[in-house]
Amino acid sequence: MNIADTSLSPLVAGFLLGVIFAASLVAGLFFLKFWQRTGDRLFLAFAAAFLIEGVNRLAFLFVEHPNEGTPSIYLVRLIAFALIIAAIVSKNRGSQQ
Repeated sequence: MNIADTSLSPLVAGFLLGVIFAASLVAGLFFLKFWQRTGDRLFLAFAAAFLIEGVNRLAFLFVEHPNEGTPSIYLVRLIAFALIIAAIVSKNRGSQQ
């Protein structure tokens, strides 16, 4: 989906991207706090994934014509989701935290 082609004004689209960035940042910091308390790598993986996704959304604000169909966007999301999947697999295998 191309953000520039939506019926939203650029100001509203920028605001919504800012909200998504802020929510991702808060979620990342939330999981980081729990990782510090427990030392569980699953929380660290979630924190990293949310922070990566937040920075990805922040980068949208600085691109002239943001397009979510760009392969680089999906690569960043793949990295974030791969972190979560790797942490879940590691946790289910019973490896050390």
